[in-house]
Formats: sequence, structure tokens, C-alpha cells
Amino acid sequence: MKEPARRQVAGPDELAAALDAGEPVRLVLHARELKDPAARALIERARGAGIPLRETSAQSLWRLGKCAPAPELMAVIGADPAAPPDEALGAGGVAWLLVGVAYPGNAGFAIRLAEVSGAACVFVDAGFAHAGKREALRASMRADRFFPVHWLPALDAIARAKQAGRRVLAIEDVGTHAPWQVDLTGRLLLVVGGERGGIPPDVLAACDGALRIPMRGFIPSYNLQAAMAMVAGERLRQLGADPNN
Repeated sequence: MKEPARRQVAGPDELAAALDAGEPVRLVLHARELKDPAARALIERARGAGIPLRETSAQSLWRLGKCAPAPELMAVIGADPAAPPDEALGAGGVAWLLVGVAYPGNAGFAIRLAEVSGAACVFVDAGFAHAGKREALRASMRADRFFPVHWLPALDAIARAKQAGRRVLAIEDVGTHAPWQVDLTGRLLLVVGGERGGIPPDVLAACDGALRIPMRGFIPSYNLQAAMAMVAGERLRQLGADPNN
């Protein structure tokens, strides 16, 4: 199945072209004060088409933008960020499951990493209350605006992934193969554990296999984001991703 194609368009010209072409514009972010009449007109056009609009700061647009100076508006093209779990898992690409992450900030950085590397969705099984979830999403740069983030029990997420035809691979020190020894280009659910206990035994038993990232130092493990980054980067390498895009 084809990888989901999520991309950014910035400025009135690019957004107008996307709308004219009938591309799936999922969200428009815009500055609080729009100085460009073309940008104001496009906001009204997007509103009329039922596209979600979100006002944000110039600082946020600058941080998210891929051009300078920061545009007054930008939009997300691709799969629906509000897709429910089964729909998100039914798409192409990779999904991630974070289990037992203890700190909301770490969960947020991991969610951001998953989005940046092009994941279809991410699931989080962690004991965060509402405030903790809010903190995690804030640390992710509100990546949930751009792709699906779901809070589900790990075994439920794994069962749904298998029902959707995904192979489930854990990243754990009991793994028998390094990431570069395994085909990572297919439809996967990749499972990573928390900072303290790793992946719980019952969750590990539900996986189809495990990857092990080589370690040569005295400290027994990488941090969560480093382990994810190595696997995500290897997957993109196998896909032949263009480093300039």
C-alpha cells in the first residue's frame, strides 16, 4: 500500500494551487493578523469549503515553516489528522506505539519524531491525566494537528494493528536483529517502551518480533527518542527518502 503523503504548503499562491487542484487540504494555520488581501480571501475560501482553520502566532508559523520569511498562512495536505484508530491503521506507512512512557515531555518529543519521519499515526499507552496529555501534545509542537494521535491501551492498539494487516515489531534489548537487517518498508506497528521498565512482558509477547539496536557502552539503554530516531531513519533510508524533501 502506498505511503501516506503528508506535506506542507505555505503562502497564498501554494494554497490556492492546492485548492484549485482539489488536493486534500486538512487544516489551514494562519496568523492572527492577516495583512495580505490574498491570504484573507483564501481563509474565506477555505472556511466555505469546510476546511478547519486555526489561528496561531507568527512565532509558531516561523517554527513550522520551511521558508523565510514566515508566511501568513500554511496548510497541511494529506491524510485526515482526525482519522479514528482503525482508519488510521488501515492506511499505508508505519504506525508507532509508545508504552509506559513516564514523562509527558518525553512522550511529546517521541510524537513529534514520529510525525517528522512521516508516520501514519501514533498510539500512546501511558498513565497521564488530562494535564499530562496536554503537556505531551504541547511538547510535540501540537503534532496532533497534522496526524492522528490516539491514547489507547497497548494490547488494544496491537490487536487493531493486526486486524488491519500490520506486522508488529518491538524495539527492545531482547531483539535478535538490528533494524538494518529487517525489511522496514511495509505496513508496520513499531512498539517502544518507557524509560523505566521498557516494554511490558504481555505487550512484548503480543508482538510478531523484536528489533535490537546495538549498544557498546556501560549505560544499558538509549533514551526513547534516540532509539526511535535510529529505526525511523533506517526505515526512511530503505524507502529511498530524498534528504532534501
